[in-house]
Amino acid sequence: MTSMQTPRRLVGALLLAGLTGIAGFAQAEAAATLPAPLFPTLKTVAQIRQACDSGLASAKKALAQLERRKVDLGWMAAFDDYAATVEDGQSAVDFVQYVHPDKAGRDAAQACSMRWTQFNSTVAQNEQLYKALKRAPTPQPRDRELQRVALGAFEDSGVSLPAPKRQRAKAIIDKLGELDQQFNKNIRDASLQIAYTEAELQGVPEGVWKNARRDAQGRILLGVDYPSYGPVLQSAENPETRRRMWEAKVNEGGEPNLRLLAEIAQLRREYAGLFGYDNYVDFNLRRRMAGNAQAAWKFLDEVQATVTERERADVAELQAAKAQHLGLPLAQARVERWDASFYAERLRQARFQVDQEALREYFPAQESLRFAMRIIERLMGVKYTPVPAELWHPEVQAFAVSDAATGKPLANLYVDLFPREGKYNHAAVWPLRGSATRIGRLPAAALVVNFNRKGLTVDEMETLLHELGHAVHNNLSNTFYLQQAGTAVMHDFVEAPSQMLEDWVVNKQVLPLMREVCADCKPMPEALVDKVVAAKHFGKGTQYGRQHLYASYDLALHGKDPQDPQALWAKMEGATPMGHVPGSKFVAGFSHIAGGYGAGYYGYLWSLVLAMDLRSPFEANKLDAEIGRRYRERILAQGGQKPAPELVRDFLGRNPSNAAFFDYLKH
Repeated sequence: MTSMQTPRRLVGALLLAGLTGIAGFAQAEAAATLPAPLFPTLKTVAQIRQACDSGLASAKKALAQLERRKVDLGWMAAFDDYAATVEDGQSAVDFVQYVHPDKAGRDAAQACSMRWTQFNSTVAQNEQLYKALKRAPTPQPRDRELQRVALGAFEDSGVSLPAPKRQRAKAIIDKLGELDQQFNKNIRDASLQIAYTEAELQGVPEGVWKNARRDAQGRILLGVDYPSYGPVLQSAENPETRRRMWEAKVNEGGEPNLRLLAEIAQLRREYAGLFGYDNYVDFNLRRRMAGNAQAAWKFLDEVQATVTERERADVAELQAAKAQHLGLPLAQARVERWDASFYAERLRQARFQVDQEALREYFPAQESLRFAMRIIERLMGVKYTPVPAELWHPEVQAFAVSDAATGKPLANLYVDLFPREGKYNHAAVWPLRGSATRIGRLPAAALVVNFNRKGLTVDEMETLLHELGHAVHNNLSNTFYLQQAGTAVMHDFVEAPSQMLEDWVVNKQVLPLMREVCADCKPMPEALVDKVVAAKHFGKGTQYGRQHLYASYDLALHGKDPQDPQALWAKMEGATPMGHVPGSKFVAGFSHIAGGYGAGYYGYLWSLVLAMDLRSPFEANKLDAEIGRRYRERILAQGGQKPAPELVRDFLGRNPSNAAFFDYLKH
């Protein structure tokens, strides 16, 4: 799973309270500088605490000024200035709790983040600001849209509730922020390692384990980071090897996180009850594209009707492959969860002659980043220039983003490619700074992934394009107000611009761009491209069946009736063709729903419907710069200045359609 970490600028907070000479890049120009301010130096605990204190002090001063300000034509701009002060003080410290190389630094950042949560939840119930916002002049459509969204955020934070309920709402918001952070901390700090002998790793590419640390007995120590987890599950011949890795990963958060998730769900249900709702889903979705739980469930039912038979057929194929491989009668070849990737990979290799691990030679890690950037350069008329910078870790890279035609500076992009202990271990983008043309404010984003240094598989290339899509949404934002910048869109649309770009990886028009950035890179033969494209359709039933399960579980957990998170998961996963492994605790690591995707995970599939529709104008030419420019101007640059359905209509010239999505599922 990948994600875009929700920006905590004012409106969002109201509700949710250097290298030069890089391979694949030209040598950084001596005069190259970052358009937006450099990420602040936050290396020591003292620096983090100082930044926390000064940021909060600035925010409190700016709040006092806004409270005293006359409500006139300039009030909305002053409101947005306050949001900029909050973002400048909060976003960097919030972010480093996920990437700081030292545990003490991460802990200090987490403590600061809780102080910001408490401050923002108080502001979110500031009646004086709320009343001023209601009275503020809004002569432009963008003003009215910002007012509409911001008023909704104030109201969702309890500003209009009676005093006792308002106090309880604030207490719940603060507690939810604390629980979400602890949930993620439990995963980050687990630092799980599994000890294997070389014999137990038979079939696993040597590059995965050869240079790994060893214990006192000489056994190889592998973590559950994706460069280790994926290859072991796909390639290890020994089922016990796969089982141990799978169980370690799936139980990563453990019993403590199950207790946290139960508390989170209960608090959200109580929170919705303060507003007269008997479930958190209806409360949470009423300002999104779906609108309510009924619409979200209806959509998921349609997906299920399309994928269920295909998922069963996929599992039957895996069972037949296991029976053949082990010489077992079909009835005895039960497909366990740790078998799925292994036998799916065997079938891909047998049927399509596609070996995911072998594909790494076509996508070297650093060159793949440049390839992904080159796609954006060609498609959207921008340029990425590496800039030497001292950041939170020596391997982190900084890029200046500029307009290719005019040279106009646009944004900063930071990229953290490789795994390390204590680092956020999935893939995500943090919008550190949003755009605001009215004050010349340029955006910045941090892209955080965990890739194999030897190279990427096709699946990992898609992840890279997906996350770069979130960063591009931030970087190419051209909004008047900060609070509408980039990814500040309806939450069930936020994944669409990133999911759209996943389709650009394995395409005969696109792949030659790799030679433009890496003349020495081995090109993928055309025949292999055809096989990879065909192989992508294999396993579609299990892939989307799993996404359907995640989304359905999320809605069920946040429904009217209280649920034990583990019991609910065991029941719902147990009803799938592959069943549930007793004792496995996947949801203890389901950080999406502990945080900003709670009662909103359906948005991944919902956004995919829109993403596939957004791809349709590019069918004839994936690198059509004219269409790319239109997409940049009408979708990305607009941020949240318009409601998401209007953005889609502006680009497509028609209402959104789900035809492309359901056709894809069926074929």
